[in-house]
Amino acid sequence: MTLSMKPSRRWLNLCAVVVALAATGAQAQPPAVDHGAMDHSSMDHGATPSPEPAAMDHSSTDHGATPSPEPAAMDHSSTDHGATPSPDSAAVDHASMNHDAPASNPPPVGSLPSSDGAGERGYDSYGIHPHMMDNAPAWQVLFDKFGVSRNRDGQNALDWDGRFWFGTATDRLVVKSEGERESGGGSDGKVEAFWSHAVSPFWDLQLGARRDIGTGPKRNWAAFGIEGVLPYNVELETTAYVGASGRTALALKAEYDLLLTQRLIFTPELEASLYGKSDAERGIGSGLSTGSLSLRLRYEVTREFAPYIGVSFERKFGQTARYASDAGASRSQTAVMAGVRFWF
Repeated sequence: MTLSMKPSRRWLNLCAVVVALAATGAQAQPPAVDHGAMDHSSMDHGATPSPEPAAMDHSSTDHGATPSPEPAAMDHSSTDHGATPSPDSAAVDHASMNHDAPASNPPPVGSLPSSDGAGERGYDSYGIHPHMMDNAPAWQVLFDKFGVSRNRDGQNALDWDGRFWFGTATDRLVVKSEGERESGGGSDGKVEAFWSHAVSPFWDLQLGARRDIGTGPKRNWAAFGIEGVLPYNVELETTAYVGASGRTALALKAEYDLLLTQRLIFTPELEASLYGKSDAERGIGSGLSTGSLSLRLRYEVTREFAPYIGVSFERKFGQTARYASDAGASRSQTAVMAGVRFWF
């Protein structure tokens, strides 16, 4: 029996099909990955992949620069893996970031006033000049009352109440004077000089002397007082006096400016005087001696010049009233007044 070694055509076709299938499978299989060489420490498994990312070196990034719209590759060794990177964001070098630095460059020194006004142009920004500060001396003359009055007995009198001061906001020389001079020749008044020292923004302590002028013997007093502003802008002056021969006295004065309009101002004023002992030569009795109330209405043509009209009520008490009766004077008196308030 003879075997034929020549392969049949069917067998050759089958072998060709098998070879073709093997070649097709080799092309479809993905390339092998060497997992041992892969560095998983630099991969962000929780981050959302950025579209078209490119490599970026964060160590050379300037945070003050505007980020480029083109994304760059990211060095994940210094990146926060909890954040989702923006596709258009610029790289941030977190190691070199100073979180305490201001977001923008600070303005030039002195361009804006600080809380205490320091700086080259700090006070100028508010319209305040260095010569207006506490250490700069200044002065003022102020007359609250300067005019005439007429009482119910038909007597006219010249009234004044003014002061002059020179110094700083904390220490000043203050000279005060008030009184009246009647047309018949009688007069009564006082002149005071004080060193005034500010103990708070609204209160001054005053130490000085007083001299009584007018009808009768002149009296000299050492004076100690306090002057300031109470709540609701009530101005208060309280002064204690000590004189020769054991004489003592206390003077109180309070006034309030009520603004009816920006220029029309109503001012009630209350005064009282007390003495420790009688002084018959000057017609002064011990205890509460005199009390007065004046009501003035002024119109400020300017802040420095304001004419006024008003009325005053005065009453003498105790031994002072008896001295007045013995001299033929009234215990109480009502007068109308007119004058001007001014300062410069």
